[in-house]
Amino acid sequence: MEVRENQTAELIDAYYESWRNGISSFDEARLEAILAEDLDFEGPIAGKRQGAAGFIRGLSRFVEGLQAPIRVLQQVDSGQKAAVLYDADLPQGTMRFAEFFAVDGGRIRAIKLLYDAAQYRELGGR
Repeated sequence: MEVRENQTAELIDAYYESWRNGISSFDEARLEAILAEDLDFEGPIAGKRQGAAGFIRGLSRFVEGLQAPIRVLQQVDSGQKAAVLYDADLPQGTMRFAEFFAVDGGRIRAIKLLYDAAQYRELGGR
């Protein structure tokens, strides 16, 4: 399926806007609208998972531990793919994360999250 220009960037922006400011502004309905129901997710601690509902539950636990809004450092969008580098303030310090996205049919279909799992635990990540 062809993705219209800027659609990928718009979806990724909406994804971060739905949670970047912490749990008080966590927007589950918005996430449900932009994530594919059968979302493929892969992360260092969770491993490989499928399904938006479980991903949203896990994301809410992560967001509960944020001490300040995340800071997106760089975003690169190319067709149906995107990569984002951001910093997040956890209870014991700041940590860097990278996320890679695949978009299709107007929804985010896959997310691969990369970070140092040992550092995440040391900094009080949930």
